Amino acid sequence: MDVKAQFLGAAKSVTGSRHLIDIGGTYILLDCGLFQGLKELRLRNWDKFPVDPKKIHAVVISHAHIDHTGYLPKLVKDGYNGPIYCTPPTADLMQIMLLDSAKLQHEEAQYARKKGYSKHAEPSGLYDEHDARNVFPLFKTFDYKTKFRVHDRVEIVYHDAGHLLGSAITEVFIQGDTQTKKIVFSGDLGRYQQAMLHPPETITQADVLFIESTYGTKDNPYNDPEHELTRVVNDAFRRGGVLVIPAFAVGRTQSLLYYFRKLMKEDKIPDVPVYIDSPMAISTTYLFYKYPNYHTFESAREELAHAMETNMLVFVKSPEHSKSLNHLKTNAIIIASSGMMTGGRILHHMFNRLRNPQDTFLIAGYQAEGTRGRNLQDHAPSIRIFGEDVPVHCKVEQIASMSGHADRRELFQWMGGFTEKPKLTFCVHGEGEAQEKYAQAIRDTLQWNVMVPKPLDQVTLFTGI
Repeated sequence: MDVKAQFLGAAKSVTGSRHLIDIGGTYILLDCGLFQGLKELRLRNWDKFPVDPKKIHAVVISHAHIDHTGYLPKLVKDGYNGPIYCTPPTADLMQIMLLDSAKLQHEEAQYARKKGYSKHAEPSGLYDEHDARNVFPLFKTFDYKTKFRVHDRVEIVYHDAGHLLGSAITEVFIQGDTQTKKIVFSGDLGRYQQAMLHPPETITQADVLFIESTYGTKDNPYNDPEHELTRVVNDAFRRGGVLVIPAFAVGRTQSLLYYFRKLMKEDKIPDVPVYIDSPMAISTTYLFYKYPNYHTFESAREELAHAMETNMLVFVKSPEHSKSLNHLKTNAIIIASSGMMTGGRILHHMFNRLRNPQDTFLIAGYQAEGTRGRNLQDHAPSIRIFGEDVPVHCKVEQIASMSGHADRRELFQWMGGFTEKPKLTFCVHGEGEAQEKYAQAIRDTLQWNVMVPKPLDQVTLFTGI
């Protein structure tokens, strides 16, 4: 029996994670993400899927972020009707995030039609809410360290990746005719020091490894975010403005709440309202109560609970309430999604506040190439929003230590846990020249056999097992 891998996404890019494993004619899809960022990548969402979805036996999800799950409604719409495996928190998060993805696509299409900046007479999204809901009955959930069978020859074990509530490193055990082989898919790895999640679990052996590359060449030393947040918040208010934070609704928003509550309690920053302007963030915050075993310090849970019981935290639920935040002049913090500024309510805040010299935007997470977030991070003089080029006059700050991704040192720390070399390692989920340098650094440092696959590359992993 031969086993092959085809790289349908997250090959030479950090989005669209889709890795197809062909096990003697049985197809297992690892992740099913949406391409984001550059237009040339986004257009790939509309391409015909390289394999008939009806022929895929199972989909195995590492975590709930849209670049790992956002194509599921389209896959199901096009005929996939098999199981979708994930951890319990990931299933709950996907219900929230896929509905939000469908809603954002619909709103963007409607706005484009209204404003006339689409090339299509009747612009529409890749899928709608009905398509998203059709995904949910297919979920099959398993906790960490529980071996489950997805096929007569294939078993899976999830381990904590420390990147997001419920995020998983995936071990894939393949029983051949004569021997068993193991593929390890890192998914996105988290940091070894962080406020609310466990560090990524150590894996000691793999025949084939898929390793993420997001920060493969970049060190983000863990500096306690409290110091930087204190400086940024106080500076923003000293300048007489509002602090706006584009934040991922899951994980980053909750970490920020934890830190802001703590800093206010210690009188390091003013006790001001913190507006959570993201329906998805509001919903996902409650999941930290539902799944206490999937995150770490008791103190973090207590701080989050206290934050939700004070006047400091304001949940912005209606669009009208969101629009009213435009009138705030100072002494307020607005946290809105999406984190890479690709859609959602953050766009309205950007449209209204980027031009304000007194306001501050704080970037607290990874910004993919081609996103508005990356453009803002790279000090673009203007950002295109709703068909208009909005000048950037506000102050732009960045805190790298709040990233949910392991940095170069931590990635090598995790790979250092292997007690024997994988026979083959693929660098996925990374960009351009930096990814090639990362691959070479793995070769030089660990003496591993490393490949950087290109989109749609197909590679034989095992022959005659």
